[in-house]
Amino acid sequence: MHEKDPTGKIRIVKIKDGTVIDHIRAGHALDVLRILGITGKEGNIVTLAMNISSSKIERKDIVKIEDRILKAEELDRIALVAPEATINLIENYEVVQKNRVELPNIITDVIQCTNMRCITNKEREPIQAKYEVVSKHPTQLKCKYCWTLINEDDIIAQFCS
Repeated sequence: MHEKDPTGKIRIVKIKDGTVIDHIRAGHALDVLRILGITGKEGNIVTLAMNISSSKIERKDIVKIEDRILKAEELDRIALVAPEATINLIENYEVVQKNRVELPNIITDVIQCTNMRCITNKEREPIQAKYEVVSKHPTQLKCKYCWTLINEDDIIAQFCS
């Protein structure tokens, strides 16, 4: 929802219940929506602000999702493309919990290795993909089995297909 302030500009208003993802790197809000599988057809009201001023990271994006609380595995996914993000849980218009997402040093079974010859991609091998975080800015992972480097674009592409 939005409303006009006294100058006639439209501003974003608070949500009653749900999740606010703040401090997303500018230009990555749509990536966050893709990673969460949000298409707009789910019925939740989603508010998106992109490239707004921020005292912490110069420019940022914000996503507000009404009537939805994110699961732990969704927070891990967000950390892949928005490692500085903060997650605010909202109840009755108030922030009841505030957490920073944290990209762990090892990520297991969230994405598929881009090396099709990797043992984790073999149907007969019950091995979960496992990655070491090589870089957090920009995000870059290394497969623990074949040492293939996976960058942010590869990660985002997997959630879009």
